[in-house]
Amino acid sequence: MFHTPRALQCTTALSSALLSMGAAAQTCEVRSGPQPLAVVELYTSEGCRSCPPADRWLSTLKARDKVLALSFHVNYWNHLGWRDPFATPETTARQYRLKEALGGKYVYTPQVVLNGRDHRSWSGQSASSLAGLPAATAPALRLSRQGDVITAQIASAPGTELAGYWAVLQDGLVSKVTRGENAGEDLRHDHVVSRYQPVPSWIAAQGGTTQLTLLPGPTQRVAFVVTNPALTQPVQALVLQCPA
Repeated sequence: MFHTPRALQCTTALSSALLSMGAAAQTCEVRSGPQPLAVVELYTSEGCRSCPPADRWLSTLKARDKVLALSFHVNYWNHLGWRDPFATPETTARQYRLKEALGGKYVYTPQVVLNGRDHRSWSGQSASSLAGLPAATAPALRLSRQGDVITAQIASAPGTELAGYWAVLQDGLVSKVTRGENAGEDLRHDHVVSRYQPVPSWIAAQGGTTQLTLLPGPTQRVAFVVTNPALTQPVQALVLQCPA
C-alpha cells in the first residue's frame, strides 16, 4: 500500500484550503429584495435623429435608484447611411416581439417600455417616479458569479410557466457618427445590451436555475429578467456587478 508522507499530506491539505479560499474570494452574488426593480427598456438607434435625448435620459437612471435600465439598439435605421455598431438582429427581434404583444401597428424609435408597457411620458421623469414591478407576483431571485459563469436561481412562483433572458450591459460607450441623420455628433450610451440571450420557459411552481458563461473582456454588469413565457412581460429582475 502506498503511504503519503505526513509532511506532504499537510502541504496538500494547505494547498486545497488556499484553493478553496481563492474560489470563495472570486464569488460574488446579489439577491432580490422585497420590492422588485422597475424595468425600463429603451429601443434606440444611432441612425435616428430623435434618439439622442432618450439615450441621455436613460443614462440618468442608476442601479441605486432601484431601476434596471436596458438600452436595446435596433438595426432597421442602418439603411440611412450609418450602421449602428451596437444593434443586433436579436435586440431588433425583441422589439418586434413586443410590438405584437402590445398590439402596436409598427415599431419606432425611441420607444420606452416600462415594466412591459409602452411608456411615452418618459421625458423629464426621474428614476424615483418609475414604479417597480408588482411584489406579489415576483419570485425571489439570486445571481452569483464563479469565475466566468453566472448562475441565476429563481424560486417557485404562482402561475403555470415563466421564462427569462440574460442581458450583458456596457456603459460609457461613445460613437463618432460620420453619416446619416446624426452625422457629426459624438453619441454616448450607457446600459447598452451588448448580449441578449433568452432562456426557455420552466414550470413556475418548480423554480428554475440557468447559467451564462461570459465572453472574454472587461468586467461587465449582467442582468437577468424573469418574464412571462412570451418574454414580453417582466415579473422580476436583478443586476450583478462584481469587483474587478
